[in-house]
Amino acid sequence: MNRPIPGTVEVAVRHILSDKVTGFLVRTRRIIWKDNVFRVRRPQSGKQTVELTCPVCDASLLAEVRTEARTRRTRVVLRTLAALCAIVFFAAFAYAVHEGGKTLPEGQSLPTLFPVSVISVFVTFVAAPVLFVKSRVYNGVSLLDAPKPRRLHGIMPVRG
Repeated sequence: MNRPIPGTVEVAVRHILSDKVTGFLVRTRRIIWKDNVFRVRRPQSGKQTVELTCPVCDASLLAEVRTEARTRRTRVVLRTLAALCAIVFFAAFAYAVHEGGKTLPEGQSLPTLFPVSVISVFVTFVAAPVLFVKSRVYNGVSLLDAPKPRRLHGIMPVRG
């Protein structure tokens, strides 16, 4: 098995060769890329800037690598925020259903908190899954800058 080496992270520098969108009613997108996998050593403390090279155009890419502890802490924070969004979603949804289902006497309006709960239902419906997915793919490596002529590069986590 290909086990990760402690103190390192594997990232892939991908160069997009073609990006085609086809179809009229149903759109399909086909991206073809060439990638090169790098094993980057994590710093003992703080952040470290490393230079990676694109496998196609030999462009120099700068990436920022964070410590393992900082990466783990960021993942936990993102998952905690996703869990809080899920809790707020269900509480706001229950409140909106409860208050929205009432029959009000003539001339009386819904409470002020009702529109806030409806807005929070929509916001947390999107935010919770986004935060959860971000926490799953976060690896502590971020691209600092890409070559100026064509921004066709990206750093992706490597999953085994």
